[in-house]
Amino acid sequence: MRRSSLPPAACRVAETLIARGHHGVIVTPETPTPTAVAAARAMGAHPTAILTAQVFLLDNDPVLLLVAHHHHVDLARTGKRLDGALTPAPVPLVERITGQPIDGTAPLGHPTNIPTWVDTALAVHREVWAAGGHPNTVFRTNFREMLRITAGMPIDID
Repeated sequence: MRRSSLPPAACRVAETLIARGHHGVIVTPETPTPTAVAAARAMGAHPTAILTAQVFLLDNDPVLLLVAHHHHVDLARTGKRLDGALTPAPVPLVERITGQPIDGTAPLGHPTNIPTWVDTALAVHREVWAAGGHPNTVFRTNFREMLRITAGMPIDID
């Protein structure tokens, strides 16, 4: 798909990727990808190589966790690792601070930088896939590059 035909939020993600030294290619799979499993199938990837960008509040400040699809964020354990109280962010807040719909939240391309942590389980994959800022858009990267382009810190989510 041509970048110019992407939704505005996905264009912002592509522009941010390019500005941070990534190729910036956002893919729109031919079949809808409403779930991580569907995205993995469409991209020929293992489901554990799909990351979800999840916004939480850490002591009332927004943080972004980039989580391997198969991991569930244990709020108490992960909050302790981040040295604070972790709670889910309400959907309207997520959409306001990311500028993206919750079902297409990308790891970057937000109006402001959000402190970010990246699930170390993603490091086992040669490539990982993330939402591109709009439903049914994805981009390919890898764990090390994800740390670099998001200024993220590694964290064990398991």
